[in-house]
Amino acid sequence: MNLSFSFLNKLALVISPATELKQKNKIHDYRQQIWGGDYIFERLNEGTIGYMTGVGKGIKPCDRIILREGCESYQYQVEEIDYYSDPSDMWIALLKQVPNE
Repeated sequence: MNLSFSFLNKLALVISPATELKQKNKIHDYRQQIWGGDYIFERLNEGTIGYMTGVGKGIKPCDRIILREGCESYQYQVEEIDYYSDPSDMWIALLKQVPNE
């Protein structure tokens, strides 16, 4: 009985980090932010990818960013992100458009 209990405990340790990783990807909503003031988004390849410079802490690769263009909202996944040293909450990121969820 102890062997199976021990196995199940170890299995839970192996499975839980993968679950936690999925939960740690966040969605950052920039629809209320002002283009040119709070962020700049340079569309490339007809908007399927682009570079965004913005302000905000805690944005990581695989997170999602929601942007508004006119009445439409678009969701992008952060492919790469680099934070500036000064100010420390300013960053530039490569974004890839993904379907809205």
